[in-house]
Amino acid sequence: MALRPLLALLLLAPAALAAPPNVVLIFTDDLGYTDLGCYGAKWKTPHLDSLAADGVRFTDFRVSQPVCSASRASLLTGCYANRLGLHGALGPTAKHGIADAETTLGELFQGKGYATAAVGKWHLGHRPQFLPTRHGFDSYLGLPYSNDMWPHHPTNKTFPKLPLLDGEKSIDDDITADDQTTLTTRYTERAVSFITKNKAKPFFLYLAHSMPHVPLFVSDQHAGKSGHGLYGDVIAEIDWSVGQVLAELKKHGLEQNTLVIFTSDNGPWLGYGNHAGTRGTLREGKGTVFEGGVRVPCVARWPGKIPAGSVQAEPVMTIDVFPTLAKLIGAELPKLPIDGKDVWPLFAAEKGAKCPHEAYFHYYGTNELQAVRSGKWKLIFPHTATQMLEGRPPGADGKPGGYKKVAFDKPMLFDLDADLGETKNVADSHPDVMKRLNALADAMRAELGDSLTKAVGKGVREPGREK
Repeated sequence: MALRPLLALLLLAPAALAAPPNVVLIFTDDLGYTDLGCYGAKWKTPHLDSLAADGVRFTDFRVSQPVCSASRASLLTGCYANRLGLHGALGPTAKHGIADAETTLGELFQGKGYATAAVGKWHLGHRPQFLPTRHGFDSYLGLPYSNDMWPHHPTNKTFPKLPLLDGEKSIDDDITADDQTTLTTRYTERAVSFITKNKAKPFFLYLAHSMPHVPLFVSDQHAGKSGHGLYGDVIAEIDWSVGQVLAELKKHGLEQNTLVIFTSDNGPWLGYGNHAGTRGTLREGKGTVFEGGVRVPCVARWPGKIPAGSVQAEPVMTIDVFPTLAKLIGAELPKLPIDGKDVWPLFAAEKGAKCPHEAYFHYYGTNELQAVRSGKWKLIFPHTATQMLEGRPPGADGKPGGYKKVAFDKPMLFDLDADLGETKNVADSHPDVMKRLNALADAMRAELGDSLTKAVGKGVREPGREK
């Protein structure tokens, strides 16, 4: 009889002793929904397409807000950004950022003994107390905010010089156009070096490319090679970068135990015309809560854990990445409330798996609840959208076109299964759906507030303030 417990332990030993998975999370900037070959792009992205072929491709992956800082806050904390008191895109004069009390993915992984690195764009505050090295990352190389926040901006010459940081020190106080052509390469080299250095231990790599956010730059190695202009060249270089990371994992025999996720912070900045990405039949882009602004490409691979060639149509949002990864590495969730939920069954394409959320919410501006999504239904509330292209000619060659403000004075309900382009408002013919979605929105307003209705939320926390 005494042998039975021992035998049971021996049988469980392989699973119990399995090495914790490495995680590589690649986050691009302003990438359009149809900017990858596997989503219908006109240019080639072989390495990204291979990720989809070997893993899962999401067709309804969403960001919480269609703008830089807010979107990154949601990805890295599992919270709606406005819960953290973070809105929009933090500029070089901002004196606030992510609070010390918040738990980032870096801190989550550090707590489980992982080596961690952040490479690329940060944008959660550029003062020392807000930098990656103060929020869970052993090392950092990158820009503290967007690459257009520099003196050469086409419409705003008041920005200071743009620095490149290594850790908490500037290694280049004045990034030039020539320097920007090297960014994707330098990020990639640092990412590969981190993998090599930590190949014998569990690691978490957060690689946040500055591109294809304008201004667009590409290295000589990829310039003019895509056959689709500068934007196509930039995407080709990002695809090359992904290939370098995948090759390094393969070189060290790490493929089988590494989860790789690739996605974007929001949709394309359409006002920049031929320097902007594509969104297919989706409506509008970055800066709006229409699908072109909040629906982004996402592919993920983990051999043996994610079935090859899977396609996931269930909705998933970036807020879900944090709790999903926490579950995978056996980490406890933060004591402070978060909004995401474990969606690993959707990543793993388990039969019958469903989105665990009754609804997702899209805020924009300064705490404006502009949309709620539940099942196939999406309700957009009356608001003024400031970055609507709506048929206006876009800009070209790095200069923006004329956006216009559009005031939507009544609710708009869309059936996304039948009308992905959000062209037909069916609010009047579905009063029951309107009642249910409005009730969900009211509950969220009570929790996180809504400046459109002057609601104050009880669950909003303060951001970090410069000390």
